[in-house]
Amino acid sequence: MTLINHDLLPDMQFSHILYEERPVYDHAGQAVGGLHQVWIWLNNERQFNSYTTEAVKEVILAFRRASNDRAAVAVVFTAVGDKAFCTGGNTAEYATYYANRPLEYHQYMRLFNDMVTSILHCDKPVVCRVNGMRIGGGQEIGMACDFSVAGDHARFGQAGPVHGSAPDGGSTDFLDQFVGFGKAVESLVLCEAWSAHKAARLGVVNEVVPVHKNPAGEFVANPWVVTDRYVDEFGRIVHGEYKEGAAKDAAKAAAAGLSIDLAPLDAAVNKLVTKLMYTFPDCTRKTLESVRKKKLQHWYQNAESNRSWLALNMNTEAAAGFPAFHFGDRAEREIDFVLLRKRLAQGARMEEGLTAEVLKPSARAGRAAYRQQNP
Repeated sequence: MTLINHDLLPDMQFSHILYEERPVYDHAGQAVGGLHQVWIWLNNERQFNSYTTEAVKEVILAFRRASNDRAAVAVVFTAVGDKAFCTGGNTAEYATYYANRPLEYHQYMRLFNDMVTSILHCDKPVVCRVNGMRIGGGQEIGMACDFSVAGDHARFGQAGPVHGSAPDGGSTDFLDQFVGFGKAVESLVLCEAWSAHKAARLGVVNEVVPVHKNPAGEFVANPWVVTDRYVDEFGRIVHGEYKEGAAKDAAKAAAAGLSIDLAPLDAAVNKLVTKLMYTFPDCTRKTLESVRKKKLQHWYQNAESNRSWLALNMNTEAAAGFPAFHFGDRAEREIDFVLLRKRLAQGARMEEGLTAEVLKPSARAGRAAYRQQNP
């Protein structure tokens, strides 16, 4: 029987992301014929898998295709390499094109919103395979997924208020549903990263697996993170916190002799997909539709007004924050916040002159050089 193809673009060839069908395995570990899992890969490893405008378009179409795939058991959303799942929007595009072009960014945010919605509307379970940093917009599209399985080298967090934006692409809608208001507001405003262990403890991640391998070929715990669970003298749970002081120095030395191997991460993802295969497909879909309603309620309520604000912000703080990050040296990727606050308190206008004033020297020079070459 010939079935009708419901794809929007059946002959679409992906060039900015990767789309792959992989085997699914039964409980005995044998590949199952006639079924598969779909892996959607962000493919911008050089820029930590930040999504470009063209990549966002393809992610939307990829999720629509996977959703319609009758033989797909689940969708795995991941990225190439072992450094990052996604660090959010492409700051090169933000700094060189979208900054000071709010109407253009308004159109871009329509695409971004559609990307998040395509994940939330997928008719298959969606697993986020966290192969490294999940920061900013990466955290937002990751939380739109149903499950998250992470290597213990992954980092989770936001970047907005430190780099000129607000995490209004889903994190202000979703994060408190995972971790509660107190921890959510810490992450959203202060932008301090969580380890994979802490993210799991707080409920953001379903499973964490070791990916650090020593020269003997043994997998060991992430040396940068406190993996023993205990309560300190202030009553705080320390499990999952990043090490500090002398312990941090020792971790640096230990990490130098380790490599990253994502085989345990892939095995954990395959094991989860196997479990999903042994459920009724319609009951699973309806369960996901019901539990996703909590995310969608906030998403539908806020996405359009957030889109408009984020576009207008491209004329104010984002016009300083994104160039600072993109053009600044590693130690100068943030603006002079104290100076900005002082100048605003004095009544300064948030315009080009103030932007140049609060950029650090390397960012100011880098932006000036770019503009001279690209008038």
